[in-house]
Amino acid sequence: MKAFRIVLIAALTALPLGAQSGANPREAAFLDTVSVTGTSHVRVQPDRFSFSVGVQTMAPTVEEAVNQNNAAVANVIAALKKGGAAPDEIQTSGFSIYPQQDYQQGRSPRILGYQVSNNITVTKKDVAAAGRLLQAAINAGVNTSSGLTFGVSDPARGRDQGLRAAFDDARGKAALLAQAAGRTLGPVVSITEGSAPNVVPRPMGMGVMAAKAAVADVPVESGTEELVFTVSVIFSLR
Repeated sequence: MKAFRIVLIAALTALPLGAQSGANPREAAFLDTVSVTGTSHVRVQPDRFSFSVGVQTMAPTVEEAVNQNNAAVANVIAALKKGGAAPDEIQTSGFSIYPQQDYQQGRSPRILGYQVSNNITVTKKDVAAAGRLLQAAINAGVNTSSGLTFGVSDPARGRDQGLRAAFDDARGKAALLAQAAGRTLGPVVSITEGSAPNVVPRPMGMGVMAAKAAVADVPVESGTEELVFTVSVIFSLR
């Protein structure tokens, strides 16, 4: 009986630490892992552009300023549609009325007239039409602009290439860290894709445009857009 007790105690002592404590084998595996984040940059051709143009008018009364502005903006919208912009690609993005006042020391401000501004934003999935539509708007009477931006309508473009490159970047970092620790990489424990690809825009400032002469299309270059992909990977270590 005494000999049986000795054998039983020895058997219990020989059990793995994880079995004695009830630890999850998956949790124990994380003690020998390396966690890294990989990043990749993929350049793609833009397929969408957006620009905002506007008309400012001034007149002694609000009614005159608004009526003049309405007529000018109607001409701009008609020109944009004639140039190939669909109705759902043209949007009013701002309308304002400001009194123009004369400030003199010792006297109350005197209203000289009113300035009316109406801004229009055009967004279209045809970068080749950007210069033509810009010139159409200029010829029709716009006198302000807040810029031109190219973009990618579908961030999934370049996704496969970007994710593979991000994973390769993560593996390279992990291998370097493992080597520095005197270890080698084992199988992948987990992979987590980062947030949606970050599209780095390429804005093109336009400033104030006052020229209205009928000239060639505004020269624009769309260039390329940069998509940034990230993945977080946990590798086991041997």
